Amino acid sequence: MDQAAPEGGTTTPTPRDPKRVAPGSIVIARHGRPKGDRSVRLDWRGYELWWAQYDRNGLDPGQTPPTALVDAARGADVIFASTLPRAFETAKAVAGDREIVSDPIFVEAPLPPPPMWGKRTPRQWGVWARASWWLGRAAGQETRPQAELRAQAAAATLAARALRGENVVLFAHGWFNRMMRPVLLRNGWKCVEDGKDDYWSFRRYEFRRAT
Repeated sequence: MDQAAPEGGTTTPTPRDPKRVAPGSIVIARHGRPKGDRSVRLDWRGYELWWAQYDRNGLDPGQTPPTALVDAARGADVIFASTLPRAFETAKAVAGDREIVSDPIFVEAPLPPPPMWGKRTPRQWGVWARASWWLGRAAGQETRPQAELRAQAAAATLAARALRGENVVLFAHGWFNRMMRPVLLRNGWKCVEDGKDDYWSFRRYEFRRAT
């Protein structure tokens, strides 16, 4: 209701709150199972070559996206994907001919192996590589602090679209997805559906306004 005008004055309308747009949701999915022989045993230099090829590989054939992930993408207003083939092919398998925004900001954090003696499977090397990277060994690649800044920027990219009322889906990678998670939680996003970290899994976030 407009305020009454003071005697001899003019009427000043009461400011109205702008219409609030309800935030959309954010779905962050991990890619499907990529090609790659995980049974081989490699030294640390062999693992470097194995991982470089892994980043060039797409998905193992014959996989079917889970219905829940297809349904989540069906309701999306914008679909993002990492530029790495395993993530982009996952997005295509789920979203079909819909437009996919591919952005390197979402690629996986690097996995440079420590120069350790002995041969191990790629899975075993992955554990050692992630631990040493987390503790500061980057071997000339992106460092942990740099990746954390990238995770903040990536989460902000998703949140900016969702806060405009759009439902957002991202297809990316297990570790980098987890790096974005605390950023979203700190900024008011709540994980309302937790599909864990397997291939084709996803988490859904919704915004909770401060009260």
